[in-house]
Amino acid sequence: MQGYEVVTIDDDKVGKVVGTEGPYLIVEGGTLFKSRHAVPRDVASIDEEAQVVRVTIAKELISDSPKIDGELDRRAVGDYYGLGEGFAAPETEGYGTLGADETATSAEVEGADDGVTPAAQQRAETRESLRPEGEDFAREGVSGAQIRPTSGTD
Repeated sequence: MQGYEVVTIDDDKVGKVVGTEGPYLIVEGGTLFKSRHAVPRDVASIDEEAQVVRVTIAKELISDSPKIDGELDRRAVGDYYGLGEGFAAPETEGYGTLGADETATSAEVEGADDGVTPAAQQRAETRESLRPEGEDFAREGVSGAQIRPTSGTD
């Protein structure tokens, strides 16, 4: 596949394949100022007869991707294209054990431990504060009633 022309979904020529590295094609493009970019193989289809690699992304997406100067930064390229490879897997994945500095509590429980009022309780308190004194719509049988504060002008 080395030397194959790379063509985008818009029929723009991007450059030529100069190599591969893992799940990426290394594409070199430009006329005077050549640059190399990694393109995921998942977005490419190879036409052996025509010696063309067709990609399903736009030329600008490739030209704006991280340039390869020496070694391929797989994390930067993975982050750019939104691929899972760009992110390190958590240490607890699949094993069910926690590291020394990890907790097994939710953010809401941790917040409550630190004195933060849970969101559901904050909403209930806000609704209570907006309710006119002495009125209880739930007891009057009005379902779905909402209280809206007035601007003070009648």
